[in-house]
Amino acid sequence: MGQLALAAKITHVPSMYISELDGPNKGCRQAAIDGHIEISRRCRELGVDTIVVFDTHWLVNSGYHINCAAHYKGVYTSNELPHFIKNMPFDYEGNPELGHMIAARANAVGIHTRAHDATTLALEYGTLVPMRYMNTDKHFKVISISAMCQVHDLHDSMKLGAALRTAIEQDYNGKVAIFASGSLSHRFAQNGVSEGYLFKNWSPLLEQMDLQVIKMWEEGDWKTFTEMLPMYAEKAHGEGFMHDTAMLLGAMGGAAYMGKVEVITPYFPSSGTGQINAIFPVI
Repeated sequence: MGQLALAAKITHVPSMYISELDGPNKGCRQAAIDGHIEISRRCRELGVDTIVVFDTHWLVNSGYHINCAAHYKGVYTSNELPHFIKNMPFDYEGNPELGHMIAARANAVGIHTRAHDATTLALEYGTLVPMRYMNTDKHFKVISISAMCQVHDLHDSMKLGAALRTAIEQDYNGKVAIFASGSLSHRFAQNGVSEGYLFKNWSPLLEQMDLQVIKMWEEGDWKTFTEMLPMYAEKAHGEGFMHDTAMLLGAMGGAAYMGKVEVITPYFPSSGTGQINAIFPVI
């Protein structure tokens, strides 16, 4: 049947968009952009037809939700950072069939999930920023899954990730990539001083926590990381409470996962947060 071909934890910092524009910060996030281009290249090489993004900018307060419209098109301005991302056009194809397969498998294991295909739901920038650099030619179909989960348990998000893999491998006829789109630590720089933190983490403590986590990923210490994830998400202000990471890890096998992460874009601080592009080998 289908195949989960590639999995990754990726950045979506809005300064990537700023990096394109003429001005003092032109080129400042080229390494992150190049990382997205490399991940896209590998997806194409593997024959991926659909990318599923766990989007930490899609906030939900009840259940899990999948945006699997047949087509997405519009012009996006961030309501969070309208001075960073404004008037950004997008145009991508969706995959309603796979979206409903994922929802069915999640519901079957008790994770209440709704797939939305006949919808006016817009994509959020946790999906739009990566797709800007990975999918400009509409090579991939796109599905977005809510991952700023306000009242959800991380264990349930792991179960959703596991159900997603089951749907891909047992129900779908194609190749899929999944991306956890969100930061590591995510303590934004304080208002009034944020301009001085464009290339800094908010705290050396948070940065050191992030670096230790990356070391665990590279060494394959998933048992320790899985046990510490809830506390790490809380103490390091994890973006979306790190539900994107929990979904990704669930698809990989949770604490039993044996892969060692390959860092594509090395860790970098951005506006107080910690960022990375890293591939999780599919085993």
